[in-house]
Formats: sequence, C-alpha cells, structure tokens
Amino acid sequence: MTDLGISLALLATTVLLCEATRILISRLFSGKDYAIYLVEIVSTYQLCACTHELKVLGEVGRIEPHIALTLTFIITVVHVITFHGAFANPNGAIENVYRKNITGKTAVARIICMFIGGKAAQLLVPHIWSLGLSDHHLTHKRFGFKCFSPINGSLLEAAGVELACTFAVQAAVLHIHKLDERFHAPVIAAVITSLVYSGGHISGAVFNPIMAFSVQFPCSGHTFLEYAFVYWLGPVTGTSPICLRTLTCQSSSTTSREGPPRSLELRGEMG
Repeated sequence: MTDLGISLALLATTVLLCEATRILISRLFSGKDYAIYLVEIVSTYQLCACTHELKVLGEVGRIEPHIALTLTFIITVVHVITFHGAFANPNGAIENVYRKNITGKTAVARIICMFIGGKAAQLLVPHIWSLGLSDHHLTHKRFGFKCFSPINGSLLEAAGVELACTFAVQAAVLHIHKLDERFHAPVIAAVITSLVYSGGHISGAVFNPIMAFSVQFPCSGHTFLEYAFVYWLGPVTGTSPICLRTLTCQSSSTTSREGPPRSLELRGEMG
C-alpha cells in the first residue's frame, strides 16, 4: 500500500473509532447534560488527529497541492457530518454565547474540553507514527517528529489572514440555514478549502485556536506568544463582527416586539 493509501486508512480509522465512541456516549449517557462535553473531547480529538496526519502528508509526504486540497474538502465534510453538535472550535462556542444558545459557563467548559481533545491528539498521534506504518511516518520519526512554522509572512500579515478566514467561515455558518440542509456540509467544506488555498501560504490558514494549539504550537520557528497572537487573537478578532451583528439583530428584534417607546406612543395619542 502506498504512503497516501496508508494515511487515508489511518484517517478513516480515526473517524470510525471516534464515531463509534460518540455513539457509545450517546447510548450510555443519554439525557445526561455532560454527554456533550464528552462528545466535544472526542470530536476535537478527531479534528486535530486528522489534521496532524494531513500536515505530515503535506510536509513530509510532499503530496501534490490539488490532492491536499481534495483531502481537506473531503475530511471537512466528514467532520461536519459526524460532530453531533460539537463545536471543536472556540469561535463557534463564542458565537453561540452571543446567540444565547448556550451560557458563558457552558462555553468555557466546552472550550476546556476542546483543549483536552487537542492535547490528547498532540500526545497520542506521535505514538501512532512511531509504528512506522508508512515511509513518511518513519522519516518523521527519524527527525524527532519535528515540524516547522507555516507562517511565511509577517506576524501581522498572518494574523490578518487568520482574522479574515475566520470572519468568512463564521459568516458562511451564519447564513447556511438559507440553503437546503443537504448542502450545508459541502458548502462549508468548500468555503474552508477555498480559504486554505488562498491563505495557506501565509499563515497555514488554520482559523481554529484549538487546532493551532494542537498542531502548530509545537512547531519551531516562533514563540508561544507569537503563535498566540496569530492563531488565537486573529480568529477571536475575526469572530467579533459576527457577534456584534448578532447582538444588533437581537436588539432590533426585541425593540420591534416591544413596540415603540412609551413617549412615542403618547405623542401619537396626543396628536
């Protein structure tokens, strides 16, 4: 089997095992409030573990760009379909707080779960690579699983790319309900793949603070604070306009339901 085939088998195995775990969680803890936190951990692990493998395929396996983009699209569709309500991205949790779908306390707890899932992937995936299932795994092991920063522009440019990519994804998610549900996953995947193609050469186009923490932060080339500036501050800033728009819409909706202020009503009565 070729190295690409082995990586595809590894990606499929990761998704299947995580999906089986999610199904088990739903059956064992049906109706329990904490079930979603377990699903959040498993889903974030799936996202980060698959991204680790795709990163090695790109950096060590040197696969063709069109193959890498195709894999990005396919695996994103799979993630969207299988996450079962998990965010696996703090940006989603933050936006849902502003939408009043979840409380701030719940968002914090779920973000902590994301960090657990991301860290688990960071720690466990190298053990899988150590098995030497493919030549690029062996090569990666030979160099101590070292990776390098994907940032090729200045830190400000890279943060700007992460900001713009995050805004684009969150805007797409905001309006995706206008489409038939069958198209949700492929449309989101198409948007993400397009952004990876457009901004990947500058920042890696991660636009997910947890995925960056798991996959990019261990890489040499920049300090923790520099990575945090690009991959944490950039995406959070990119989410802010969407959150502000949500607050504005909620405020307008509340005003329309309550009717005009009493002072305006009195003028109407007196006119």
